[in-house]
Amino acid sequence: MRTIFALWKRNIRGFVRDRVKLIISLIIPFFFLYIFSSIFETEQVENPQAFMLAGIIIATVFQTSLNIATSTIDDTVSGFMKEILVSPASRFQVALGQLLSAATIATAQGILILVIGLFTGLRFDHWQTILYALVAMILVGLVFSGLGLFLASMVKSSSTFQIVQQAVVLPFTFLSGAYIPISFLPKVLRIVSYFNPMTYTTAFFRTILLEKGDLSQAAWVKLGLAFDFNGFIVTPWMSGIVIAIFGILFLYLATNSFVHADFNKISRDTASTK
Repeated sequence: MRTIFALWKRNIRGFVRDRVKLIISLIIPFFFLYIFSSIFETEQVENPQAFMLAGIIIATVFQTSLNIATSTIDDTVSGFMKEILVSPASRFQVALGQLLSAATIATAQGILILVIGLFTGLRFDHWQTILYALVAMILVGLVFSGLGLFLASMVKSSSTFQIVQQAVVLPFTFLSGAYIPISFLPKVLRIVSYFNPMTYTTAFFRTILLEKGDLSQAAWVKLGLAFDFNGFIVTPWMSGIVIAIFGILFLYLATNSFVHADFNKISRDTASTK
């Protein structure tokens, strides 16, 4: 338990001290809000800015949670990870500390954007919505930090990971409905988006944040919060189940690959690329 807390505390301190990165990460989402909010201006959407902001918040949580891979690789190259792994602490505890810190940082950034969003048109009718949104952000942070740690355990160098990260982040976010409605996509990309876990994550979180949980299935489909597969409607609450399934898969892959990863080999390969 001490190892988990120590790693969590170390990563949180690193996040707080990197003020430039923090400020930029808060500015960019509102740049997207300014650029893309007009796309959601339809008869069904009452407040396009709030609709867009909900997608931006969960996309930020997703992208931030993936950064666990960057910190893990940096720790490996610097030798810190090797020192931790030769200690009596188990690799599972180390992995858990990394996952929890990534989920905490991702949730913190989501909360910061949410607070700023209150000044841009985001409103709540029920105070419980904030609590539900907080729980959802924590769960999403855990799910995708698992994906990030899995990628960190699989790549051979930091330069390779930068390519892998972009290959994951761009399609996952832009084919999720967070920035561009799925109905606007070509048919082929629409089909691809249905295999994207972020699609269901965005729909689920947007339903919570905009308090649209009591709508009819037809209204959900029109808003892009539910998906019609030849008459079978995947509701936002079913999307929550889909997220849980992906979460179990990602966390299993992350812990299993981290336990068996050869971090000495990653360090040597990275050094040879310099």
